[in-house]
Amino acid sequence: MRLRVERREVELRAPHAAAHGELRARTLFDVVLEGDDDVPGRGEAAPLESYDGVPDDLVAAALAAHAQAVAALPAGATGPQILDACREAADLPQALAAVDLALWDRAARRAGKPVAALLTDEPARSVEVNATIGALDRGGAADAAAEAARAGFRCVKVKVGVGDDAGRVAAVRALAGPGIALRLDANGAWTVDGAVRAIEALSPAGLELVEEPVHGIEALRAVRERVAVRIAMDETAAEHGALASSATDAVCLKIGRCGGISATLAAAALVRALGGEVYLASTLDGPLGIAAALHCAAALRVELPCGLATLGQLELDGDPLPVADGRIAAPTGPGLL
Repeated sequence: MRLRVERREVELRAPHAAAHGELRARTLFDVVLEGDDDVPGRGEAAPLESYDGVPDDLVAAALAAHAQAVAALPAGATGPQILDACREAADLPQALAAVDLALWDRAARRAGKPVAALLTDEPARSVEVNATIGALDRGGAADAAAEAARAGFRCVKVKVGVGDDAGRVAAVRALAGPGIALRLDANGAWTVDGAVRAIEALSPAGLELVEEPVHGIEALRAVRERVAVRIAMDETAAEHGALASSATDAVCLKIGRCGGISATLAAAALVRALGGEVYLASTLDGPLGIAAALHCAAALRVELPCGLATLGQLELDGDPLPVADGRIAAPTGPGLL
């Protein structure tokens, strides 16, 4: 087996603002896993240091180690053997995710099926997604909300903890209308007391949930105990024991953070077994990362809207996974995409 890695920079169509900073470009690592049967498997690593603390160069080094580990394996090595060898060489989830995606892509191509069909017998045909509103001014937020409503989205997410939260949330609710679910994402910008005050002040707008109002398991638990709005975990899910903590009502899962499709399914099973809900989201991943998340969401039949309508923010040659009426169709061709 051979693992090829290509690093590329992708510009954003407009700056992406969040509590962890402003983003103008993305680094993506495209990988191809090849054997002697001429059926390649494609994968992708999409680290985002400002979000997950993982530098691009660390992922590049891990993938280089993975390529050496794969080259040293005997002919006929199985998927689990390949992943184990890569993990032993460099145990970095964001890099391992690329290898895992490539293995699933290759297996599905060999079977002539989409990945979701290998994960379950009856995957959902499409996945509901939310629109993300990152504008920092009321007018821009209002315009984005109106556009999301016209496009058929039934859930919008507003980044908060970055400016005039009250004004922007009110503007979004006014332009989106009462029938659209309103989700907030603070990216851990608040303290516990600050989060409680902010959520109580913003809750008259009608909130579906608040994602990562604070960082940390116990801090999230404390906020959840003091507010009536549902709380979701995002960045904190990377902490040891977080998925099994039941500290929040829902958990946002990321393909890269989990380490690929296989680990994402295991994480979802754990959260659900303890009574929580799950949904998937992107860290502005490329097409293969979004496709992998869609296959997982379709296989899991996720009910909460997923944060996967992000490819339009990247300067790409077309969008292979377009949103239609607030949903993205699960890919139906062989492989990931």
